[in-house]
This record gives sequence, C-alpha cells and structure tokens, in this order.
Amino acid sequence: MFKTVLLPIDLSAPSSWEHALPAALRLCQPEEGGVLHVLTVVPDFGMSVVGTYFATDFEEQAMHKVGEALTVWVADNVPDGTEVHPHVTHGRVYDQIINAADKLGVDAIVMASHRPELTDYLLGPNAARVVRHANQSVFVVRGD
Repeated sequence: MFKTVLLPIDLSAPSSWEHALPAALRLCQPEEGGVLHVLTVVPDFGMSVVGTYFATDFEEQAMHKVGEALTVWVADNVPDGTEVHPHVTHGRVYDQIINAADKLGVDAIVMASHRPELTDYLLGPNAARVVRHANQSVFVVRGD
C-alpha cells in the first residue's frame, strides 16, 4: 500500500524511533521493494541574534557530524536488504518533516509521539503539527 515511507527521528532520543521504526518497516514492506527515508533535523537557533555567538562554520560542522551519526544509526538499526535513504536537514522540526515528505514524494510519514504534557496542549508538539499540515498519511506511534 505504501511504497515510500518517511521516518523522522531524533538521534538523541531512542523513544523517537524504538516503536516507530518497526511500524515504518511494516508499512513500506522493504521485502517487496518499499523504500524507507530516515530524516533527522538539526534545529535552528530560533532568534538570529543567537547564531552570532557561534563560530561561522558551526552549522556546517553540526550538519556533517549529525550526518555521520545518522549513517551509523542506519547501519545499526535498519535491517540489511532494506533500501534506506538517510537525510539531514536544518530548521524548524515540523516544517522540515513536511517539506522533506513533499520533496521526496513519500506516501506516508511514521513518527513517534509521547504522552502530551500541558505545554503540548498550549503550543502543539511536532507530531500534531505534522498531522495537521502534511499532505501524506501520517501514522503516529505511541512510545510509552
């Protein structure tokens, strides 16, 4: 049913992929030619004035290190024989997930969510924003 699936993960939070990765693999069915795209987002600084406190090449170095870490994560966690494409982007997490899904032309997005806290109800977590604004089907997997 879904030939291409996007799995956004936070490399520093196993809860973002422990339950979502198996669900994404089931949906894309790699044994039948499905493709898994794994995305991690390097958040932006927020206010531009914050960026002035970092070295000029900080963003480039951060993207490179995160890319290396994502490559290691893929090798350690995605089963052999799965066609997988790792992607690293930079910006607001929910915007980058939606943009990547559109750019890659994926059929579905699979992402983890946690039990909501009060601040999530007021501000809206990334998963809720992706669900509301994505053009693709979005599967939210509870991790706890």
